[in-house]
Amino acid sequence: MRSSGFSTPRRRRTAVTFVSALTLLSLAACGTSSSGDQDPAPGGSADAATPLDPKTKLTLTIDCMPPAAKKAELKQWKEDVATFNKTYPNITIDGRSTPGQCLEPPRFTAMLKAKSQPDVFYAYFTDLDQVLDNDGAADISAYVTEKTVPALADIDPDVMKVLKKDDKLYALPTSNYRMGLLINRGLFEKAGLDPDTPPSTWEEVREAADRIAGLGKGIAGFGEYSAGNTGGWHYTATVYGEGGEIVGPDGKAAFNDATGKRVAQNLYDMRWKDDSMGKTQLLKWGDLQKQMATDKLGMFLAAPDDITYMVQQLGADYANFGMGPMPGQKATLFGGNSYMIKKGISSDKIKAAVAWLDFKTLSPGKGQFEWSRTKADGLPVGLPQPAFFTGAAKEQDDKERADHATMPVENFRAFTDNPVDGKAEPPKAQEVYKVLDTVMSTLLTNKDADIDKLLDTAEQQVNQVLANQ
Repeated sequence: MRSSGFSTPRRRRTAVTFVSALTLLSLAACGTSSSGDQDPAPGGSADAATPLDPKTKLTLTIDCMPPAAKKAELKQWKEDVATFNKTYPNITIDGRSTPGQCLEPPRFTAMLKAKSQPDVFYAYFTDLDQVLDNDGAADISAYVTEKTVPALADIDPDVMKVLKKDDKLYALPTSNYRMGLLINRGLFEKAGLDPDTPPSTWEEVREAADRIAGLGKGIAGFGEYSAGNTGGWHYTATVYGEGGEIVGPDGKAAFNDATGKRVAQNLYDMRWKDDSMGKTQLLKWGDLQKQMATDKLGMFLAAPDDITYMVQQLGADYANFGMGPMPGQKATLFGGNSYMIKKGISSDKIKAAVAWLDFKTLSPGKGQFEWSRTKADGLPVGLPQPAFFTGAAKEQDDKERADHATMPVENFRAFTDNPVDGKAEPPKAQEVYKVLDTVMSTLLTNKDADIDKLLDTAEQQVNQVLANQ
């Protein structure tokens, strides 16, 4: 789970095609902003660069407040509000907790259409176009400077880039992930492999998977998704790792080439020639984690927070896992979560929102990065996520994270010491992934799969999706 909230990660959601009129009317009835003090165009406000006056009095509605069931996270939220109010005593933080996850696609879509989002609302990196299509987020470019966000220069440019449109900034990050190769250290050792040196090429992955599968007892060497859009997501990640593209600069499908075919052929060979991927297929998010947590799987592509899920929800042990970089290392799929600020609210509200987000989610040693508190509250410390800092901010955060680690951080050294350039998800990501799921599911369930035909068909279908942007 993301450290900034309690949603399932962005990459696990599916596309939404329908919102009922009843839902829209219900959300519209909830109102829009928490106050009527709206500027017609706050992004261009003349006083945008002036810091928020500590005497300012207003109420700021913010979603993704932890629910009561997450006692430690809610405790920290309340503590952070109290600390924030020492500087801004007249700012009321009205936290909104939602049932289930912070962002559920149907509710999110309905909220945007009804203009009922809170002043500060949670969104995935890939939601920017949808939000802007609904005229939902303020341009906060003028409000975000090194005076208002001191660590701004040390935030990964790849992360900031995906939060912009036409050079205008519409969000601030709260968490991010980069994909790599997650391994079961115990199975590596049993198979005579070095868990401190995970495979870094697909040739090495294939060899290691074969050796792990050779342990028998129903153990698979390597696992892969092929359902619920997760297969297409992982195919994309693998193509990126090999230096390929899913959508080219011309806005058309680009995976039906030598790289895309090589990726497909390798998976086919591991499944049918090596028999190193196990018999059970058509897996989606959660299935591979269960196999890994019960020592029935040696490796799969993942982000660091998958480990937290396996420990907290499945009873596994942090010490049993490690990570290496994305095989191929030419790029890795990255994504994450952010907060946007509702278009039309007052300039002071935007300033207050930026001040809160700076403190809560963007300051080393504070808010979500106060690792001593996280450890004291029994929450995990040591995973390389969130990881959007560079430079001096990264050095400070890395040291404090290691000093208070509740797990062996050296298990992730191969991942952290070999950073791979991040590559954003393709446009229309969920619709594209749905098409590519068919490629993955056919490869892994049909020994007679025709790779060329599969990719030809997928290329046509993805181009149809992209043409409807």
